[in-house]
Amino acid sequence: MASSPDQSADSPKTKGIYRWYVLALLTLTSLFSVADRLVFSILLEDIKAEFAFSDFELGLLGGLAFTATYVLIGFPAARLADRSVRKNIIAAAITFWSVMTAMCGAAVGFFTLFLARTGVGVGEGCSGPASQSLIADYFRREELAKAMGFLTWGATLGTVTGLMAGGLLAEAFGWRWAFVLMGVPGVIIGALLYLTVREPQRGRYAPVGASIEQTSLKETISSLVGNRVFMGLSVGWAAQIMIGYALAFWMAAVMLRNFDVSTGDVAIYLGLAFLIGGIPGPVMGGYLTDWLTRIDERWRAWLPGAVSLFCVLPLGFSLASGSFWLFLGFFALAYGIYVASQAPILSGVQNAVEPSQRGFAVAIALFFNNLIGQALGLAVIGWVSDWLQPSYGAISLGIAVFAVCLVSGVLAMGIFAWTAGQMRSSGYLTKLGRD
Repeated sequence: MASSPDQSADSPKTKGIYRWYVLALLTLTSLFSVADRLVFSILLEDIKAEFAFSDFELGLLGGLAFTATYVLIGFPAARLADRSVRKNIIAAAITFWSVMTAMCGAAVGFFTLFLARTGVGVGEGCSGPASQSLIADYFRREELAKAMGFLTWGATLGTVTGLMAGGLLAEAFGWRWAFVLMGVPGVIIGALLYLTVREPQRGRYAPVGASIEQTSLKETISSLVGNRVFMGLSVGWAAQIMIGYALAFWMAAVMLRNFDVSTGDVAIYLGLAFLIGGIPGPVMGGYLTDWLTRIDERWRAWLPGAVSLFCVLPLGFSLASGSFWLFLGFFALAYGIYVASQAPILSGVQNAVEPSQRGFAVAIALFFNNLIGQALGLAVIGWVSDWLQPSYGAISLGIAVFAVCLVSGVLAMGIFAWTAGQMRSSGYLTKLGRD
């Protein structure tokens, strides 16, 4: 299997149906990235019961343990992705984190589980920058949001898989074997990526005059930090992703504490709610972005800004509902609205930077995303829940989730509105020929 890039922009190896095969494999990679990360959420109560962890400790295991290495490894991995064979990086990454997911099942306490979770973070930190950069060289700018919308299916289906498969496996074999069995598919996907994916020409769909050759690390960082559109999209994404992580990580525990249901029932019904909202949401967001940006490119910022705030309303109805089915219905609606934001953000980041910076740009975006959205957001929700628990009992976790999501939505809307203004004043629209 050749690993050198196909130099023709119209190569049959990198166009037509084959590019959709590559996108499908990368979507599967994203699926197990999220599933292996979030299977922990459906196993929270079992792990808490065995080790007597507090919600704050669970928040650290779900957030900081994973994020600390995820964000650190992301930078050298992204730097490598901007000059090396991206599909090999992705194949190695999914293989490694799948093995570390299985190792979570061998934990004997807080620190061993923490170390295993950091290993999952190491593997997954290498995948995202290379995957998004690869997709930008398989799909033209006018259809990139659509492709990114399909890629977002990976996150949705990964959340569903982590919940449903993790919950059912835990009921059948225990929480330790759930981790072990969840690690198996990633090894197979890694082999398929390595053996069947072709590396396309880097930057083949970039605007004329775009930088293809990698510059020094200092120049790359200086350029990206000074890019107000890129930074606005990255920080806005970090603010609004707190909502996504709150929904994916804490909602199973909310249901188990507030309703008389088993772990298996939560896995099935919450997984279906994620599926109902998460399948149409990102694709509609992608198609809507591609249509709206033909009118005004600033919709790549306006759309996620509006979505970040509007999804909080049905979430509030869900958390306030005493009915199991109303809880699920409003939750599915909230999640469907939320995930519509991902396509404009991901495509906006890729369009805002040079082809030689794409991997590193994603690493910076994911640094903010995971440090603020996952590590800080999950820990804060756990801390607020512990603080409220003496007064509010079982519903304290739901109150904490809503409070953090509301703050996140308001903050994200303001940042994305500012970013839309920077798209005109910074020359971003002129560069794309849209001004």
